[in-house]
Amino acid sequence: MGAKQQGADLNVGRWLVMPRTLSFVFNGDDVLLLKRAAHRRVFPNKFNGLGGHVERDEDPATSALREIEEESGLRAHSLQLRSIHNIDAGGESGILLFVYTAISDTRALREDCPEGTLAWISKDRVLDLDLVEDLPELLARIFAMNDNQPPLHARVSYDCNDRIVLRFQGDESR
Repeated sequence: MGAKQQGADLNVGRWLVMPRTLSFVFNGDDVLLLKRAAHRRVFPNKFNGLGGHVERDEDPATSALREIEEESGLRAHSLQLRSIHNIDAGGESGILLFVYTAISDTRALREDCPEGTLAWISKDRVLDLDLVEDLPELLARIFAMNDNQPPLHARVSYDCNDRIVLRFQGDESR
């Protein structure tokens, strides 16, 4: 099948998304989080995982490992896809977010992360931090997952007050 047969050029009136990754790296009972720098446009001063855009020549898993290494200096392993989010922020295009977990055998972090400050946080303390808005629910679900559990699927949008609305597939209560 040729490139034209894929239909990628038939995008008029179609929902388009930018692929991104978000990863949570574990070492024992601790998870690596990034407190975003105050000058960053996206989520300033909020704790988040590591991640970024999927480049043209990458698959999401390769992107996740690259972003982990670029931001933290870690060579993580045991990467597992935990959730896929279709994010509608109200524009002409959205974000398709691939959420991963990984393991690091070391805690040695790069000291000059341009995105903010890296910190190993006990899983017991994570939900007490000033997290990106949807992370308390997402991380609680990820922490409860088994290694052989399939990934979650979620739709994300924003209400009229610009508050996040997170709906997981199979969650009838939302």
